[in-house]
Amino acid sequence: MSLPSTKELGIENTNLKTVPGVTLDEDQKTIVGLVLDLFAGRPSLKKLRVWTDDAEFQDPITNAQGRGQYEPQWYGLQQAFSEIERLHHEVTDGGNPIGMDLKTRYVVKGIGKEQIIDSKVLIFYDKATGKITKVQDKWNGKLPDSSFTTVSFGQLLSPWWWVHYSEGWAWWLWSLSWEMWWWQVGSRLPILSTTGEMRKRIPVAKRSRRREMPFVGN
Repeated sequence: MSLPSTKELGIENTNLKTVPGVTLDEDQKTIVGLVLDLFAGRPSLKKLRVWTDDAEFQDPITNAQGRGQYEPQWYGLQQAFSEIERLHHEVTDGGNPIGMDLKTRYVVKGIGKEQIIDSKVLIFYDKATGKITKVQDKWNGKLPDSSFTTVSFGQLLSPWWWVHYSEGWAWWLWSLSWEMWWWQVGSRLPILSTTGEMRKRIPVAKRSRRREMPFVGN
């Protein structure tokens, strides 16, 4: 079963870079372009339909399981960062999972902290449907055994734990502000139901006034 085309899904990242010897089929190109869009803060309901309902997203501070958790993660990037700039990307493995090197510059809203993250991204997908089942974002090639949702309270209070996994206090501040933001406005984000229908929780007038962050990609 083939996925909809990149044009049908509104995928912006179609100029994909691969290491010598790695080739991608059309579905894989769609998947990689879609994931690059999400990391750039460009989610949409069409793009998120390419994820299974029980898919997972993991990075050193997040373990989002199921549509109700990973969708807010992607929509929240525009709320958490004033700028996202992709400095480099390169697909290193055309198998399953698809492997990709990713280097991204973020500017945290409110405090203006700039952070550059080097990632090893793994994209797992269902070969029968082409849908994404898991994405792992390994900062500096590493993913801790426990995520933000499972660490102890003592670890959350320790800046050294955050320095180890996110290279600075800015990410500690961001993670706390993210939780506060989600409690306040997360329930108003557009959610894709299991039937593929959108529950519009944000009035159209308010959505139309939302500004998109600047993005530059390679």
